[in-house]
Amino acid sequence: MTISVSRDVFKLAEAFTISRGSRTEAHVLTVRVTRDGVSGWGECVPYARYGETLDSVAAEIAGLPARISRADLQEALPAGAARNAVDCALWDLEAKAAGVRVWDLAGLPAPGPELTAYTLSLDTPDNMEAAARRHAARPLLKIKLGTPDDMPRLESVRRGAPQARIIVDANEGWSASVYADLAPHLVRLGVALVEQPLPAGEDAALIGMDRPVPVCADESCHDRASLPAMKGKYDIVNIKLDKTGGLTEALALRKAALAEGYGVMVGCMVGSSLAMAPAVLLAQGAAVTDLDGPLLLSEDRDTPLRYDAEGVHPPEVALWG
Repeated sequence: MTISVSRDVFKLAEAFTISRGSRTEAHVLTVRVTRDGVSGWGECVPYARYGETLDSVAAEIAGLPARISRADLQEALPAGAARNAVDCALWDLEAKAAGVRVWDLAGLPAPGPELTAYTLSLDTPDNMEAAARRHAARPLLKIKLGTPDDMPRLESVRRGAPQARIIVDANEGWSASVYADLAPHLVRLGVALVEQPLPAGEDAALIGMDRPVPVCADESCHDRASLPAMKGKYDIVNIKLDKTGGLTEALALRKAALAEGYGVMVGCMVGSSLAMAPAVLLAQGAAVTDLDGPLLLSEDRDTPLRYDAEGVHPPEVALWG
């Protein structure tokens, strides 16, 4: 058994901006696991917010033993990008070796397409209104916010897309007072969900605070160990493979979160179709699916995921699983 890591760069169709900065390229790590002539692969996006770099994640993977099972992997690496890429590669390897699809291995029903959000980057109100008009026909728009003066942006996007369902992602960019001021306007403008309004370390302020629209934990929720600290603060959890450390823990987190009464959102970092493919399985029946990473790219894997009016479709065998 061999584990190899390569670095890939995918150009974005346009600059992608959130409250923490902008990028014009997606830098990812591609992991291939080969055993007995069969290879599986996976992708991760190291995230600086969690102290990850391409080098640090590659080093974590390089430190793994030559032969490792998915079960052993859960103990060998912490939740994060490194474990995600290897875990998904092992799922792909197991499916190919058995001649079945990953959902059969996982005991899941055959997946279908899921409608996905489309993200509008943080920008000036005028530019965000123009972007909203270009994408007004999409069923769900996700707006990147996270500054003290976001009200004009909200108004502009609603003008640009008067019929679209809208969710908001503040990326930890608001204070408790800013969120409290904006909350009534979220209702007025028909916002369906607000994602991580406060910094993860300061979200205790959400306890007892009026939440007129559902509040979703992103940076505050990584894996099942995050759930106890979320009580009374959030209504929905955003599950991302790069946070959970792969599909194995993501499936367990989804089950545990639903059992505790949380809604489930399935999100992504900005990566290629290979990164999204396992998440399509996870997103089946989710309250919100946000797997638009490939839609933001100007280039993708050779066998990309299919997106159409029905949403994002499960991967072809040539891509993953």
